[in-house]
Amino acid sequence: MTARNGLRQGVLIGVAVLVSGPWVMAAGKSIMGWGHQVFGVELRGGFEVVVAGGLHSLGLRSDGTIVAWGCNSDGECDVPSPNEGFVSVAAGYAHNLGLKADGSIAAWGLNNYGQCDVPSPNEGFVAVAAGHYHSLGLKGDGSVAAWGRNSDGECDVPLPNEGFVAVSGGRYHSVALKDDGSVVGWGNNGWGQCDVPLPNEGFVAVTAGMGHNLGLKSDGSIVAWGLNSWGQCGVPSPNEAFVAVGAGRYHSLGVKADGLVVSWGRNDKGQCDVSAPNAGFEMVTGGDEHSLGLKDDGSVVCWGCNYEGQCNVPPANEAFAAVVTGSGHTLGLKADGSVVGWGYDAEGECDVPLPNEGFVAVAAGEEHSLGLKDDGSIVAWGGNSEGQRSVPLPNEGFADVAAGYYHSLGLKADGSVVAWGLDDYNQCDVSLWQGVVAVAGGVEHSVGLTDDGCIAVCGSNDFGQCDVPLPNEGFVAVSAGAFHNLALKADGSVVAWGWNWKGECDVPTPNEDFIAVAAGGLHSVGLKSDGSVVAWGSNTLGQCNVPSPNEGFVAVAAANGHSVGLQQPAARAESEPGTDSTLPRTTDNLIALVFDRPVGLPVGPALRVVPMAGGADVGGSFTYSLATTVMSNDTLEATEGGMVLADRTWYRITPVEGLDVAAFTLEVCTLLADADGSGVVTTADYSVIKAHLGERGNSRYDLNGSGRVTTADYSVVKAHLGERLPDKP
Repeated sequence: MTARNGLRQGVLIGVAVLVSGPWVMAAGKSIMGWGHQVFGVELRGGFEVVVAGGLHSLGLRSDGTIVAWGCNSDGECDVPSPNEGFVSVAAGYAHNLGLKADGSIAAWGLNNYGQCDVPSPNEGFVAVAAGHYHSLGLKGDGSVAAWGRNSDGECDVPLPNEGFVAVSGGRYHSVALKDDGSVVGWGNNGWGQCDVPLPNEGFVAVTAGMGHNLGLKSDGSIVAWGLNSWGQCGVPSPNEAFVAVGAGRYHSLGVKADGLVVSWGRNDKGQCDVSAPNAGFEMVTGGDEHSLGLKDDGSVVCWGCNYEGQCNVPPANEAFAAVVTGSGHTLGLKADGSVVGWGYDAEGECDVPLPNEGFVAVAAGEEHSLGLKDDGSIVAWGGNSEGQRSVPLPNEGFADVAAGYYHSLGLKADGSVVAWGLDDYNQCDVSLWQGVVAVAGGVEHSVGLTDDGCIAVCGSNDFGQCDVPLPNEGFVAVSAGAFHNLALKADGSVVAWGWNWKGECDVPTPNEDFIAVAAGGLHSVGLKSDGSVVAWGSNTLGQCNVPSPNEGFVAVAAANGHSVGLQQPAARAESEPGTDSTLPRTTDNLIALVFDRPVGLPVGPALRVVPMAGGADVGGSFTYSLATTVMSNDTLEATEGGMVLADRTWYRITPVEGLDVAAFTLEVCTLLADADGSGVVTTADYSVIKAHLGERGNSRYDLNGSGRVTTADYSVVKAHLGERLPDKP
């Protein structure tokens, strides 16, 4: 077994397969993530406090909740439940403290020195601070409690322990501000960080870096002392008009009265390069090698090292149409065709190229990303060490994309496949594949699903990942993990093969009712028809612990040590597409007409009248008119096949010949190209079509009436992008 960059232990990428279930699949879904990496997302605005930890970041929102992002190797981004009622927050190297409105402290993350073990009684606190491995809490009576690592006396609060109004923790030392404007320091003093410069008076704020401190004076000047190896104590001139200070490991920050941020000290990772526009800042904070700034509009700006995604402020958790995840990063496709990336970003895999618009599908590899545009071209960004983002020419006619570890796959609209990047195990040997409707990539192998329900594979077979179990037929979806595969059968069962070191191929019973699958590094995830998620295999990082509520999921993705789910928001008020006797209707028979188009009829909505059980015979007719404009002498024959109408709107149905409208079921009004039933044709509809590729007969998703759902149906969606149902009059 070979090694590449220390990997080959099971990494990668489950291709998220979006399949419609019995719920309404509308644009506007949110994302939930669990496991090693942090992929939960929240709103960008509305923050009141931001703090930077070693390799992670925290934001306190105005609603009392905490948002965390960046490295989560010790659970430092797993805010404990209930995530509510917080009034302050502090971040250490890999642990956090949250102050509740009731004066208690919640602590989470690394606890190797007991830094998360809040002493009793856990009450009466008014402020919190976190050092590298220790914690500090300020009580309402002006005393300070300290716990955690104390090898250098950083928890030995000097006497008298009273009169304190603010605290801050450094690596192995602590500083605190007294109510008389003086500063007290204790703990490790190897760089003089506990020797407060004279005159020790007039301070209004103090903050600690690794081995240095910054004190803000009432006259707006800053005093710095302690370790100065990178000039972090060399306050730039003019040293005046400062209103806030922040200290990182080896760098310092200050906010001026006009909202400008000044930074100095170590800058090898850009931690002092304030993001433009440098205006409107209210507070700043520094981590190991990154910085955060809070703006007066409640937004957060980050700059500096982003290897663990600590500078990727989570995006608005709404309006997602699809989600995929790579080894350390996640991509979310928005309903408006834009892409959001977050997580590990060392190679720029989260930096979506401009213009960020017109995307219809995305894929994530180990350190690269792919996006399919609505014109059939592919955009690639991130790492390119093996040519994995060098899309072959002609870059056109693509209908889908997939990413392996260091290789990429593009599915053409004609069913052929193009592959590029690392090919050391022939994982790019797809030139003979034809009739393909879906593709997926593992670490060293590739998988394709053909339109006749068979699976094609190529690449490494070290773990049997290319030995498709027999019979190789009846498959409707496929996902490739690091060294194993998952395939979904038409009957809702899942077939798994390849490496089974951690049970990733042991599908739980009952093996039924699955509608989507995603294969990760050493674990697997399946989506059930009831919207719940089942996960199995390795769970060392919590990647199989599906968060509550385990419901309403419409898509899943999996990678190395983490899982992601796309979750449906609260159900829409409208009825779902399909025959439904409880349609929205008024007492005057104002009712919605249906899209339902029999194969062979031109694109457009139509009405199908179906007799209810025990209802009247389908014979007879209805007159119909626009709800706002009466159209006389027009009749719509109540035939089973329906009738194509020229427009999409609400109609007033009036029974003739004594027929009762209530005796019939009329399906919901929608648009033919609106595959997810959202009421508007958006790029989200591409994902729904993708999930039904290969279906034959009178399929709802056979938009062009060819008799089979193919990638050509994408063009119908594209032609109707932006069309929407008018509001009910």
